[in-house]
Amino acid sequence: MRTSSTDEAASPSLSIESIQETYWPDGICFGCGPANDKGLHLRSFSEGEVLVARWQPEEHHQAFPNILNGGIIGTLLDCHSAATGWWGLSDGGQNPIPNLVTAEYTIKLLRPTPVDGALTIVGQPLETAGRRVRVAAHIEAAGETTARCEGTFVRPRDQS
Repeated sequence: MRTSSTDEAASPSLSIESIQETYWPDGICFGCGPANDKGLHLRSFSEGEVLVARWQPEEHHQAFPNILNGGIIGTLLDCHSAATGWWGLSDGGQNPIPNLVTAEYTIKLLRPTPVDGALTIVGQPLETAGRRVRVAAHIEAAGETTARCEGTFVRPRDQS
C-alpha cells in the first residue's frame, strides 16, 4: 500500500484497510485505486449504515486559491458512491461481488470546497434492485456540506 502525507492526514489509522484495499488491492482507478501511484487514493470505511472517507486535498488539486477543482469533487463523489453501492449490493462485504460501474450520477455543487483541511465524504445506499443500486453521497468541509451527489451504479452482466 502506498502512503503519503495525504493518506496520513485523511485517515486516523493506516493500520485498518479500507474497502478498496481489502477488496481491490490491485485497483488502478484514478480516484480510489490503491495501485495507482498518481491517483487520489480515496479510502472508504463502513461506519454503521453509511460509508465514510476522509481525504486531504493538496495544493495541486486547486482550481483557484483554496478552492478544490470541480473535476476532483466529481471523482471523489463517483468513487465513494461506487464503493457505497458495492457495499450495499454485497451485504456489507459479506457476499463480495467483483465491482460496479457508474450508470449515471448527478452532482450539485453547493458552495466552494476549500482545500485547507480534510474533507469528509459520506455515502449511503438508497435502494437496490437486482444488479443496480441507487446511492446518495455528499462532501463536508469544516462541518458544512459543499457538494451532493446521487447516482445509479450497476454490476456488469458478465460478472457472477
